[in-house]
Amino acid sequence: MFKTLTTAALALTLLAGCSGQVESAADKAAAKAGDVAEKTAAAAGKMTEAVAGPDITTLPAGLYESDSGHAYIAFSYNHAGYSKPILRWGSFGSTVMLNTEDPEKSGVGVTIDTASVDSGVKVWDEKLVGEDWFDAKNFPVISFQSTDVNQSLLGNGTLTGNLTIKGVEKPITLDVKLNKVGEHFRSKKPMFGISATGKLKRSDFGIDKYAPMADEVDLMVELEFIKADGQPAP
Repeated sequence: MFKTLTTAALALTLLAGCSGQVESAADKAAAKAGDVAEKTAAAAGKMTEAVAGPDITTLPAGLYESDSGHAYIAFSYNHAGYSKPILRWGSFGSTVMLNTEDPEKSGVGVTIDTASVDSGVKVWDEKLVGEDWFDAKNFPVISFQSTDVNQSLLGNGTLTGNLTIKGVEKPITLDVKLNKVGEHFRSKKPMFGISATGKLKRSDFGIDKYAPMADEVDLMVELEFIKADGQPAP
């Protein structure tokens, strides 16, 4: 009888211990889930803050021009798997007609001097401006004019427009980030800066030598815009 009671007591003790372990595991799981939920909420808050970005509506409306000393339009392509050369244009201008009441109604334009393409290799530059490639003699200008500004001046968004290269006009969409809104430290003029990236196929624009090799081109844009003097609001 004693042994039976002892065995039963031991069993109850073990069950109680197991129950405590189960409760403890459940408590730990719940606590961990709470931590994950808290961290997720915090991350979501940071993402919302990041998407919102700087407030461009604090700037005065009107015409903004790219600062030539802090403006970069570059492109890159895969050279048969061996490397990814990075080239840029040395001469171009960009403007934004900023509508602060409704930034998505703003307009963005870019004009590039085709012959200013710079690969860092003189022989290659001479070929690039020739008829087989950009044909700068007959098509001296590359241009972009926006058709849709979707959140790109409000934080992170897209900028869609018509890109014209070698006389061929095609729509293109860029991913854009508004980096900062502020005041130029010397001139005290209102300014803002953006970063943008996009992709295109050069063959779509009649630049098809050796295609499909190196046909896909990555675009990289870094621009700072400063308020132009004496320009009316849009």
